[in-house]
Amino acid sequence: MAKLINSPTIVSAAGSPPKQIEEFIGQVSSGTEALSIARMRSPSGWVEPGQVAQFDEYTVVLKGTLHLRLTTGEMDVQQGQAVIVPAGEWVQYSTPSPSGAEYIAICLPAFSPQTVKRDV
Repeated sequence: MAKLINSPTIVSAAGSPPKQIEEFIGQVSSGTEALSIARMRSPSGWVEPGQVAQFDEYTVVLKGTLHLRLTTGEMDVQQGQAVIVPAGEWVQYSTPSPSGAEYIAICLPAFSPQTVKRDV
């Protein structure tokens, strides 16, 4: 049966300054464990701890620039571009540009605090 998601669920975010996570589909908003789909809005200067997630993360940048630090180097993902970070790869996300960033993140399986494995 089709399930309408009337509005996203706001999920608390790691990092500083705070970013907004709007989960449309996932464990919190719809009870979906197979995948999660969320819109992220992160301000200029936002940085989150590094992580070695147990899910593949597919990200499409809608506005601004998303910066990634990886064990193999660094990259900027611009508006209109996408990036795939496979499960088990260390990554640290940030938005150092003045405009911050807005992006869609899809995690397979769904994001959870237990499977993100953030640096301490």
